[in-house]
Amino acid sequence: MTLAWVIGAGGLLGTALRHALAAPGTQLFTPDFRFQWGDEAAMRRQFRVALDAFEAQAALADRWEIYWAAGLGTMGADRAQMAGESQALWLLLSDLASRPALRQTPGALAFSGSAGAVWAGGVDDLVNEDTPTATLQPYGLEKLRQEAAVRQFADGWPGLPVLLARISSLYGANQGVGKRQGLLSQVARSLVRRQPVQIFVPFDTIRDYIHADDAAARMVCLLRSLAPAAGVQLRIVASEQPTTIAEIVATFRRLARANPRIVTSSSRETALYTRRVQFRSLFASPPSAPACRSLMVGAAGLLAQERLNYARPAPSLRPRGERALSAR
Repeated sequence: MTLAWVIGAGGLLGTALRHALAAPGTQLFTPDFRFQWGDEAAMRRQFRVALDAFEAQAALADRWEIYWAAGLGTMGADRAQMAGESQALWLLLSDLASRPALRQTPGALAFSGSAGAVWAGGVDDLVNEDTPTATLQPYGLEKLRQEAAVRQFADGWPGLPVLLARISSLYGANQGVGKRQGLLSQVARSLVRRQPVQIFVPFDTIRDYIHADDAAARMVCLLRSLAPAAGVQLRIVASEQPTTIAEIVATFRRLARANPRIVTSSSRETALYTRRVQFRSLFASPPSAPACRSLMVGAAGLLAQERLNYARPAPSLRPRGERALSAR
């Protein structure tokens, strides 16, 4: 039996990871409390208590896995906004490193990073794991610092399989309303609510969009395909299906039989996004990894969920006025 803990389980990727891990042979670990992300002292205590419980359950398992999917930052976040996210990761890693009992049971660690952020300033049209990083904003720099913290932690735990997953533009039905990101979710929301949606980048901008469920399934398969003493392994997690903003708008137009109300403009965030980026991993997907769904299938699912949300709305799902977003 594998004991799996998803940190950041309430977010888009975290929710998808819990779904992907809810299978025979895997037991999900859930702390008895919610983390107080904005309070460093409280988080330090909470990680200690949670790891105590996780360590006790891991002693009875055949293997343990920890997936880091936490983070509220976006491409437009500044260094101060990202500091709390990085501090939380450091607190977890420092406590985890002091758990010799966990070394007695085979384990693995997965960290979810951002492919779009760390390669935002690149000049290569086709990006793979060997492409030099090129960031344009504090968000990308902080993601690289977080990866470095994971690598430093792994140096003190030789042989522990560690996956650094650089994920392309995520989308899914659980994408937060408050974040200024998530183009597909925002277009679906605007169609159902008949509201305008603002786009800050040209319509020929190319992105790689991957459904959160597909990204989560690939992360789990990738982590479990690593050799027992693999050490740190970097992998791109992407659909590898380049898509323009114009294609997204046209797809929703066909599905909804209505034109999305698009407002185009520029802002300071426009420069944070490269015009064209495509991802192609150097590594073959594990045989157990499912194929990524097409844009048409993913967009149809978003529309269906937004219609359901609108029919039975929660207060947070009825944002007033025009909503702005980026292409990520």
